[in-house]
Amino acid sequence: MATPVSEVVGVADLETVQELAQQLRVDSIRSSTSAGSGHPTSSMSAADVMAVLLARHLRYDWDNPDDPANDHLIFSKGHASPLIYSMFKAVGVVSDEELMTGYRRFGHRLQGHPTPVLPWVDVATGSLGQGLPDAVGVALAGKFLDRTPYRVWVVCGDSEMAEGSMWEALDKASFYGLSNLIAIVDVNRLGQRGPTELGWDMAAYARRVEAFGARALVVDGHDLGAIDAALADAEDAARPTVILARTRKGEGFSEIADVEGWHGKPLTGDMAERAIVELGGERNLRVRGPVPPADLARPEHQARPAFTLPTYELGAKVASRRAYGQALAAIGAWTDVVALDAEVSNSTYAEDFTKAHPDRFFEIFIAEQQLVAAAVGLSVRGYVPFASTFAAFLSRAYDFIRMAAISQADIRLSGSHAGVEIGADGPSQMALEDLAMMRAVGGSTVLYPSDATSTAKLVEVMAGLRGVSYLRTTRGAYPVLYGPDEQFVPGGSKVLRSSDADTVTLIGAGVTLHHCLAAADVLAAEGVSARVIDLYSIKPVDAATLAEAARATGGRLVVAEDHYAEGGIGGAVLEGLASALRDGDVSVRLAHLSVTELPGSGTPDELLDFAGISTPHIVEAARGLLR
Repeated sequence: MATPVSEVVGVADLETVQELAQQLRVDSIRSSTSAGSGHPTSSMSAADVMAVLLARHLRYDWDNPDDPANDHLIFSKGHASPLIYSMFKAVGVVSDEELMTGYRRFGHRLQGHPTPVLPWVDVATGSLGQGLPDAVGVALAGKFLDRTPYRVWVVCGDSEMAEGSMWEALDKASFYGLSNLIAIVDVNRLGQRGPTELGWDMAAYARRVEAFGARALVVDGHDLGAIDAALADAEDAARPTVILARTRKGEGFSEIADVEGWHGKPLTGDMAERAIVELGGERNLRVRGPVPPADLARPEHQARPAFTLPTYELGAKVASRRAYGQALAAIGAWTDVVALDAEVSNSTYAEDFTKAHPDRFFEIFIAEQQLVAAAVGLSVRGYVPFASTFAAFLSRAYDFIRMAAISQADIRLSGSHAGVEIGADGPSQMALEDLAMMRAVGGSTVLYPSDATSTAKLVEVMAGLRGVSYLRTTRGAYPVLYGPDEQFVPGGSKVLRSSDADTVTLIGAGVTLHHCLAAADVLAAEGVSARVIDLYSIKPVDAATLAEAARATGGRLVVAEDHYAEGGIGGAVLEGLASALRDGDVSVRLAHLSVTELPGSGTPDELLDFAGISTPHIVEAARGLLR
């Protein structure tokens, strides 16, 4: 027999909150036991805090999750998904049937860790240390762009406080004075394999939080009155607040409360029955809590006026990184475009945007994880973020980039100073893995322009792309190859040299394209006609043009790239030709020139020659295919 629904509208009293907290615990047990997996004990520890937040402080119109005045709730400890899904049941947007039959099941939306497939979830979490950094981006939008007093509430686990990204987040939240950001740390003492680093040393947590410029409020995480007072205090703060809630893992069921070895384990059927009895039985309480005030300002629609991209004289030498900054400043005419950089904007040339639109630029300093996370958070609020740094340093933020794709976030990344071409700085600064890294991200777009015109056009294209997109720019200045009327699209390429007499195809992008053109001139002097392809779109790749070139030139392809051999342009070419190769439409003899040894310092010309990707090496590779 179904338990009758008991509905509470508006702010609930603490007696109701107590019942709600027990319901959240019961439903966390029921759902995880039904699924045969999950994290009930991590959910049970935070149930009291979440019950108070949901019933008395979270301003949210559950019938209109797209209301821009809603507060945001981000579960940084995404493994506590039974708790957040039980909250969704408590407000009536998820049914008990879905909770019991859809949690962690194939084809259902209540996944093991929450994702934005649910309209009440902003970002995917589960890789610890990411929810709070993402929340910084949402809070930046609220304070500086939307100028709307929504709050951003983040539920954190104590284990993830060992992640450096959490402290990057608090540091930047303090720097920007994000008083609209409230983190709640569920200090339940136990991690996956045993006690956490600090256990219940609440004073140590508080000292660290205060050292990073945020307020620390220590509370008993099972005292509803104390929790309520702390949440109210945090709402009126002048700086970011971290509520440190001392809790017990598995609270509410005496057999497992504060007992090691229960992380990530559902209760057996018999244990679940005993736990539910101890918790007072199943309930069907409906509590929605407060909603945003009707007179709360809603952000206006972002303006999209016309703008003019920079243009460049054919043959003029312009670095693609310079064109990136100029194009970004131009599209900044769109008021939803924002830019972020990691303290290298005078090298990435994001500084051009800063000068033109200072109110929409965010300096994240040397904190690349927070750089990407802030871009994700800004995208939650509908902004068009461009984040830039040296390409090599995006590798530090790769997990954030990977999770951005799972969050279905639309972010644009620009990596400058790629490859051995950068010269004397040496290998620590040379991105030689970035194309492989970015190509591996689900649904990503990877672009590698070779001149200023194509860079500017692709920056404009990126503003409209979905998912994670990446633009690789070059440090040195190279001749402009294209006029202002040329168009560039993801999945495209440009054939710069072509004739019916072509016997070999030279494929490059970025700096190597210019060496392919020079190699074609050398070969032409020897009576060899070479086709030259600018493969500016690495993902998706222009398979049709590649296949046509292979057929026209007897399958002789030379790929030259300023990148390690694995996962870069050579791999993209072969993957693009895979279907034609399988069907027997083409045959390929590939000479793949790439960086194969650890480089050192030197001039760009010395290093390109050392790597075997300069003009003479391309010429020799073509000759080898023609012998």
